[in-house]
Amino acid sequence: MFEEDCIIAKNIGISFNLKHEKRNTIKKAIRSALFKGAGKEKFWALRGVSFTIKKGEIVGIIGRNGSGKSTLLRVIADIYAPDEGVIDVKGKVSTLLSLTAGFAPELSGYDNVYLSGLLLGMKKEDIDNIIGKVTDFSELGNFLDVPVKKYSSGMVARLGFSIAINIEQDIMLIDEALAVGDNLFRKKCEEKMEMLKKEDKTIVVVSHSVETIKNFCNKAIWLDRGQVKYQGLVAETVEKYFSFLKKA
Repeated sequence: MFEEDCIIAKNIGISFNLKHEKRNTIKKAIRSALFKGAGKEKFWALRGVSFTIKKGEIVGIIGRNGSGKSTLLRVIADIYAPDEGVIDVKGKVSTLLSLTAGFAPELSGYDNVYLSGLLLGMKKEDIDNIIGKVTDFSELGNFLDVPVKKYSSGMVARLGFSIAINIEQDIMLIDEALAVGDNLFRKKCEEKMEMLKKEDKTIVVVSHSVETIKNFCNKAIWLDRGQVKYQGLVAETVEKYFSFLKKA
């Protein structure tokens, strides 16, 4: 176990342009319009981030708000292309970065299952094979015939999670998804995640709940201001993170 490298990141950097608007004078507004790029500052959400995740590892990403956790998941998911460095991801990826991502509100729950599957590169016959599992897990019953725009946030969470965990994947990326829904459904999700752990799936989790990371993961990466402060076994990484917070 944990022999084959699954995700390799080397000196990853992601930057965004921040536009500073100054309303002091009309003259400054005209100057900004004439000279594109004026008033913009490059912000590095991630810089020099390197790590290796092996097949079957359950890795938690921790850090304060704005530390780059969700941005890093989006790099792994190939949503963001690095401005610096390289990342190599080996295997099929299923994402729970946003439970509503890819949903068409005018379509029914059933239709959105097929839409989500097609967007993830699945064939119709493969989606046919999992539709029963999605239906059973979501417990939405006849609501799957109803347009998603009429769903509550909890119902959307049920559908999104049910689709993501029933798609055949090698790597699963989760961004705070375990914190949604009612208590019974959340417990059901956690039990399903425990089953996936036993199937040697590689899972990367972002959560503000350090207890969730401690209970679920065997390794952790601590980010602060877009850089890796520490990475290692989950207990020692969390201990160093808490020690840092007490001094901050």
